[in-house]
Amino acid sequence: MEFTLVPITRINDFRAAPAKEQALREFLRSVIAVIRGCAGCRSVELLVDQEDPTHLVIVEVWDDIAAHQSAAAAIPPEQIAKVRPLLAEAPNGRYYDPG
Repeated sequence: MEFTLVPITRINDFRAAPAKEQALREFLRSVIAVIRGCAGCRSVELLVDQEDPTHLVIVEVWDDIAAHQSAAAAIPPEQIAKVRPLLAEAPNGRYYDPG
């Protein structure tokens, strides 16, 4: 019997600080470049709110939560520190199962 992993989706919600929208977008694109190459990543996409460009979302699909957590640990802490001045508030992220 062959098992097929049911993927999980991770949705990460970001708010850019005033006048930092473009810088945050560029930073998130650089992180996505790393994430795409991580084991277990099925897809990752950056979305920008049409009505509020300070609101950005990353939607990631992973084999499982462990794969996502392993990838998150691969991002160097000094790179994560660079994002803090670009944010209006702490980012928010949650895992979702297929409906």
